Amino acid sequence: MRGYSLWDSRSTISHILDILNIMSRIDLRSELVKELERQTSALLAISSRPAVDTSILDDTLKKLESYTQNLKSTSNHSCDELRNNALLKLIRQRDSIPGGSCDFDIPVYHFWLKQQPEQRIEILESWLGLLDNYRLSINVILGLLRESAISTPVLAEQGFYQQSLDTNVPFQLIRVLLPSDVNFFAEMSGGKHRFSVRFMLPEKSERPSPCSTDIEFQLSCCAL
Repeated sequence: MRGYSLWDSRSTISHILDILNIMSRIDLRSELVKELERQTSALLAISSRPAVDTSILDDTLKKLESYTQNLKSTSNHSCDELRNNALLKLIRQRDSIPGGSCDFDIPVYHFWLKQQPEQRIEILESWLGLLDNYRLSINVILGLLRESAISTPVLAEQGFYQQSLDTNVPFQLIRVLLPSDVNFFAEMSGGKHRFSVRFMLPEKSERPSPCSTDIEFQLSCCAL
């Protein structure tokens, strides 16, 4: 968003439109409120344990309560304001068409892109600011969930790993952690009872191929 080139601005607008498309399909606000309240209850349930740092817990509970109230008191006007923005609406109508955002199709968009970078950034920040209640809530939900488990080293024999899940534990997220400089990637699949991880090697012109070597990686099964 803070990039100065017009391509930075185009990328930010494209992501804003993606967010609006997602939010038009689900009642994101009510789902976030439910998850914030669920995490609040889960943290309150462990508040009496001797190993709990009460100061950190209190700060976290205050944050969860604040975000919950913000979402409950916020109507959908912020999203409606973005959906009804004349420029964004015009770009959204043409965005799915190949070449639909060319200057001869949307001249006003290209006129806007030629404004001073500081002007564009200020406008983009104001648009994204309308989504702050959602962004902050999602950040704290994912942050608590990711921190709910300690990663452990495991071995994928010949590039494949599978693990059964305890159905009594409400696992919500499986994380595979790898160094950034490896030349392979993970494909994951799973269900209620088990999940699997297969490591794949990218190919220049062919489909990715399975790794045939043993791979050690860090795994986290997160549940809160």
